[in-house]
Amino acid sequence: MATEVENKPLTAAAGEEEKKTEQPAAVAAEKKADDAAAPTAAAAAATAEGGDKKEGEAAAAGENHAAGGGDAGAGGDGAAAGSGTEQAAAAAPAKKEKEVKPTVHKANFEKDVVYLYQFTRTPLLPSMSPYCLKVETWLRLAGLKYENIDHKLKLRSKKGQLPFVEVNGEEIADSTIIIKELGQRYEKDLDAALTQEQRNIAHAMISMLENHLNWVLLFWRSKNPEHMIKGYKVNLQHALGSRLPNALLNFFFKFQYGRKGSKKVKAQGLGVHKPEEIEEFGKQDLKVLSELLADKPFFFGDEPTILDCVAFSVLAQIHFISDEVKYTLKEFMQENCPNLVGHVSRIKERCFPDWDDICTKLDLNAHLPKPEPETKENKEGADTEKTAEQDKNESEKELEKDNATEKTEKKEGADADNKPEKAAVEENKEKEEAAAK
Repeated sequence: MATEVENKPLTAAAGEEEKKTEQPAAVAAEKKADDAAAPTAAAAAATAEGGDKKEGEAAAAGENHAAGGGDAGAGGDGAAAGSGTEQAAAAAPAKKEKEVKPTVHKANFEKDVVYLYQFTRTPLLPSMSPYCLKVETWLRLAGLKYENIDHKLKLRSKKGQLPFVEVNGEEIADSTIIIKELGQRYEKDLDAALTQEQRNIAHAMISMLENHLNWVLLFWRSKNPEHMIKGYKVNLQHALGSRLPNALLNFFFKFQYGRKGSKKVKAQGLGVHKPEEIEEFGKQDLKVLSELLADKPFFFGDEPTILDCVAFSVLAQIHFISDEVKYTLKEFMQENCPNLVGHVSRIKERCFPDWDDICTKLDLNAHLPKPEPETKENKEGADTEKTAEQDKNESEKELEKDNATEKTEKKEGADADNKPEKAAVEENKEKEEAAAK
C-alpha cells in the first residue's frame, strides 16, 4: 500500500511527456483544475497533521533531485569537452553555494525562539487542528518564546505534517516529538511532579484522545464538510490567501476533504461502523475523561500537565462548534460532562488571555507585543509639539499687531494735540502780514 502511494506521483510525472504532445488542450484543462484544487487539499488536512500533502512533496522532491542530477551531468560533460581547469574552478563555487543553503524556512531566526508552523486561525478557536492547538497550548504553559509563521498553508515539514517547529536552525516535526524535544532541551517538563502510575494513566488517556476520540471527530467532519465550514465559520479565501471566490473554494474543499477524510477514517478502522455506533464510541470516551477529572481543576491536581493540553486541544474542537450547527457529542458533553466544559474554560483563561484578539482579528501572533502603540504616542507627541509652536507664533503675531495699533493711536493723539498750536502760529503770521501792508 505504501509503495502505491509513493509511486503514484512518479507514475503521473512519467506520463506527462506523452500527454504534452498528443493532447495539449486536455493537459492544460487538467492542470487548471489541479491548480484550483491544490489549496483546498492543503486545508483538508486540518485534523490529520497534513498527511495528504506528503505525496505532492515527494513528487516535487523527486523532480528536484532529477533536475540536480541533470545539472551535474551537464557540468561533467562540459568539463570533459573544455580545457577542464577553468570550468572546474567555475563549478566549484556553485557547488559550494548549494551546500550552504539553509535547511530551514526561517533563515534569519533569533536564537532560542520557537517558530511554529500551523494552520490559520478561525473566528471560534485558535486552530481547527487538535495537534496544532496542543503544541501552542504547551508552548504557552511552558513559557517558551515562540512566533507563528503565516505561510498560508503552503509549507509542510520534511515528514509532510503540520504542525512543525524550527528552533536555532533545526526542524522538529510531529506534535508529540516537538513537546518531548523542546521539553528536554529547555527543561520544561509539565509532568515532572507525576508519579509513575499517573504517567501511565496519562499515556493511556492521551492515546484514547488522539487515536480514538479524534477519529470520531474526523468522521463527523468528513461526512459533513459543509457543517465543518459553517460550524467553525471558516473563511477559506483568508485561510488559503486565495483570490478565488469562497463559493468555488468551498466546493473543492467539500469534495476533496469529504473524500479523503472518509478514506482515512475507513482505513483506520473506525469508518466501517455505523454513524450511531461511532457516536456512542465518542460518548464513552467523554464519560471516561469526565470520571477521571471528577471535581479537580485539572486531571492530576491544581496544575495542568501534558494530558490537560491534549484534552483541551481535542475537547475545544467539540465545545466551540457554533450553535448554528448541531453535533451530538457537543450536546452530550454540555449535558452529561459539565466538568469537561469547565476544564476547557480554565485552560482557555490560563493559556489564551488574547483569545478575543485571536478570533476576531485572526491574529497568529496576538501574544507578541505590537509596535503600533509607540508609533501612535510619538505621533501624538509630535502633533502636540506642533500645536504648541503654532499657538506661540499666533500669540507673537497678535502681540505685534497690538503694538502697531498702539503706535498708530499715539501718533494720531500727538497730531491732535499739536493742531491748536499750528492754528495760532498761522493766525499770528497772517496778522503780521496785514500790519506790514
